[in-house]
Amino acid sequence: MNSITSKIQELKKEKDAVILAHYYTEENVQALADHVGDSYYLSKIATKIPNRIIVFCGVSFMGESAKILNPEKTILMPDASADCPMAHMAKIKNIQSVKNKYKDLAVVCYINSTAEIKAYSDVCVTSSNALKIINKLPQKNIYFIPDANLGRYVARFIPDKNFIFSDGYCHVHTGITAEAVKRARNIHTDAKVLAHPECTWDVLTLADYVGSTSGIIEYATTHEGEFIICTEPGILYKLKQKNPNKVFHLVGKGKSCIDMKKITLQKVADTLEKMQHQVELDETLRQKAFYALANMLELAE
Repeated sequence: MNSITSKIQELKKEKDAVILAHYYTEENVQALADHVGDSYYLSKIATKIPNRIIVFCGVSFMGESAKILNPEKTILMPDASADCPMAHMAKIKNIQSVKNKYKDLAVVCYINSTAEIKAYSDVCVTSSNALKIINKLPQKNIYFIPDANLGRYVARFIPDKNFIFSDGYCHVHTGITAEAVKRARNIHTDAKVLAHPECTWDVLTLADYVGSTSGIIEYATTHEGEFIICTEPGILYKLKQKNPNKVFHLVGKGKSCIDMKKITLQKVADTLEKMQHQVELDETLRQKAFYALANMLELAE
């Protein structure tokens, strides 16, 4: 155990802290974390851990979600500038416009969104539970924000509902092209293609499996063979950890989330030692946003 890791472990004990990390963070961050997962798992686990301090190794909307669900806890972000561009692609004025146009409407908000957008939404979803939750909603019209690729993918399985989409997207997943997938398949002819639903439809049509980050890991773990991975390369740490004898190929050069990679062990140590980059939310806003997240956790069970 190196000195920075030892320091973090000491600070965790001293301050009663727990470290959560997303699959897209660096390998050494995931290795140190107490819990590693996708957005749904991390939002759920944040409500169940007893520690009074949560160090969230992820981007800003994840820290906000943890604070919305756990107002009594201190949420620390190792890098205050780590953000998700997609989270800012939904607009309140557009939500209000769609609400005025459509009756019997549910505003379904991908968890990759700001607290302000969650406050104007009826329910949050993640890529692992969107289909299940939307199927349970009584409303006929679904305004899915902000990610259009995930929304259109889910809509194909629920033809009896009318979907309205915004124009949000993930720059990492839209950067994975069908041409790159085809090239990888021509080289690795026996490999199965596993894709995240934030990818564009032409990529998803080439996939043997489409699912969330955790779904991709589960599929690769329960199936034999080698795999072409169409998502952020941080997933490789857990894939290789669970499947040391299997072969994984990233598409192209492996599009990376720059913001997730901002999280370092040094920053984790600094934020714990100095108690800096605490997530603060206006209480009225927090309560409004809480409804959509709590609704997600209830409907996803």
